[in-house]
Amino acid sequence: MAPSLMERIALLPPRERDEALDGLDPEQVLWDWLAWGRPEQFAPPGEWNIWLAVAGRGWGKTRCGAEWVREKAREHPGCRFFFVARTAADVRDVMIQGESGVVAISPPSERPVWHPSNRSLTWPNGSTALAFSSEEPNQLRGPQSHFTWADEAAAWKFTPDDSGLNAWDNVRVATRLGELPQILATTTPKRTPFMSSMLEEATSKPEVVVVTRGTTYDNLANLSANYLDFITGRYEGTHMARQELLGMMLEDIEGALWTQEVIDDARVDLVSASLPLRVVAVDPSVAEDPTDECGIVVVGATPERQLHQRQAYVLEDASLRGSPEVWVKEVVRLAKKWRCPIVAEKNQGHALISLAIKNLDTRATVLPVWSQVGKKLRAEPVMLAYEQGRVHHVGYLGELETQLTTWVPGETRKSPDRLDALVHGVTALMILPPRGLGGGRMRSTSPAHRQLPTGRGTGLGARQVAGRRAA
Repeated sequence: MAPSLMERIALLPPRERDEALDGLDPEQVLWDWLAWGRPEQFAPPGEWNIWLAVAGRGWGKTRCGAEWVREKAREHPGCRFFFVARTAADVRDVMIQGESGVVAISPPSERPVWHPSNRSLTWPNGSTALAFSSEEPNQLRGPQSHFTWADEAAAWKFTPDDSGLNAWDNVRVATRLGELPQILATTTPKRTPFMSSMLEEATSKPEVVVVTRGTTYDNLANLSANYLDFITGRYEGTHMARQELLGMMLEDIEGALWTQEVIDDARVDLVSASLPLRVVAVDPSVAEDPTDECGIVVVGATPERQLHQRQAYVLEDASLRGSPEVWVKEVVRLAKKWRCPIVAEKNQGHALISLAIKNLDTRATVLPVWSQVGKKLRAEPVMLAYEQGRVHHVGYLGELETQLTTWVPGETRKSPDRLDALVHGVTALMILPPRGLGGGRMRSTSPAHRQLPTGRGTGLGARQVAGRRAA
């Protein structure tokens, strides 16, 4: 990829570099994206409707999106934007207030003001933006925009709204004001129906969808040595490097226990069965400054006495990277939300988790789950339940599914934290339930527990089998 103008100037001999910089206003140059951006980070020419910027981590997707928004706000005073990310916190902390977000990259004379009370951003020239989360697609029904910036769209939750449309569907419908409404979707690729459909549309309708690709290595000049050591050390030499560093879609990996087809075939958009059995499964991370995540996965199941007749539903993946103090709070929060016990493997942290959680919430129940020694042996019974179509993902769980379909026993170096938590949860509900799990029905405040009709479309491209096998 071509370097930025300032990178090219920096490579000149000292005398030529001084001549190139002579007479430039440092303050003006500081805020001039044409000087600092790489050519592929600039909006492509043409009257496209969707610009899909697909790249590895660290490529500069957030800066690219923020600068595109700044340019549009300046060129079209009084225009209206939508900012949409996976969660409301992502919109606020990355797109708006992040180091490369819209507020930080704007010079004082153009800098917008963030109003958290009504999720809005206002520019001095009258342009405005509204912030939305993919988790609440109903909020996107009704309002309209001239332009939309959709960040990490491949990782969104594609839960349908009351009309059956997900957040991306609603974005495309609502971005309709002006002579040329446009959407910029910046994302690391995930092997999702969203990515597949957008890339197919880019091939069949190149005048509508334009794709820009990039890798982590395109932006080496602007990445710190510590970040590069971390990100390359984490992914180089692994199957995930293709996705996370090179910005390419993953294919089925030989030797992986899970395939995307097995997951997709049993995927549902909403739970249609009553789930009296639920657990928050945990695979802990004990370091104060961890590099691995703490796996936290919520799983529910139908209550048949015969374990082989039960249907399991993976309801939520809340895994995170943080100290024990951080993830223990999240585990307790989820246990209260779903009104269910917590399970952890007996010989891999149960005592630690139980002590830490009891210190925070004495009423929490922490149960041990027994599983085979060795990740492959403990995962195989769970994988068999998937192949039987008895484990259903509710919606799309991107990070979890990527880990499932890229983990090769005996070969993958990184510990599969989300996978381990999932295995503990399904084992507790369908394979070897711990003493104390079961019995009476529990109520949940979560919308996934509602009794709803089956077969509602998600836009995920999976067969809708909610309730097909459930009791």
